[in-house]
Amino acid sequence: MANKSGKAYALTTLCPISIGNIIDKDGIERESYDKAVRRLLQDIPLNEKSFFAQVDNTYFARLFILNDVFFQQGDEFEQDHLKSKYLCFNTNFHGDLEPYLINMWDKCEDEIRTVWQYCVGFKLVNSALEFVHYIKECQLKTTLFFNGSNDESLTKQLKALYVKQMFSEFVLTQQGKSASETKVNFKYFLQRVQLNNLESPSWKPGQSELTP
Repeated sequence: MANKSGKAYALTTLCPISIGNIIDKDGIERESYDKAVRRLLQDIPLNEKSFFAQVDNTYFARLFILNDVFFQQGDEFEQDHLKSKYLCFNTNFHGDLEPYLINMWDKCEDEIRTVWQYCVGFKLVNSALEFVHYIKECQLKTTLFFNGSNDESLTKQLKALYVKQMFSEFVLTQQGKSASETKVNFKYFLQRVQLNNLESPSWKPGQSELTP
């Protein structure tokens, strides 16, 4: 089914960026709106420091600007072009769309207002429900998810990533040791990773590498 795969949801939106330039307090035209949006996107921290790490159950999130459509057939074919540049927002997450967007607004309202401020119609967005409506108006059907992971909660997936990385390290440290040593060490390994405790120890949302 489009947009959903089990309990996972894939959201793709194209939000048109206003055409024109920012006017400073002296009435002088400065950078174009799309350049301003691009600069704002470049300033967003990555991984654990990204504001998306605060949004519950986010598997993946990406923001970028679509300048135009591109053709490879050559100039002999008639080509269609976009009338606007678009802010593209893609995210895959666990759960349903409306609760996810409401949670995103509640936790990241300032960041949302900053990123979307130059998009057409966004000035009318002043609440979580209005943000949900705005995103739905810009939504496209999505059938391709970002990877082949399952649809379990983010907490479970982060724990699985943590255990996978820790087990890989464990295997490397056991090279050349006897079976009895490895058996004893494996018991300590299980105590350390606490398989039945999903909260801790585990990876943090947005984490990109294993930390000691």
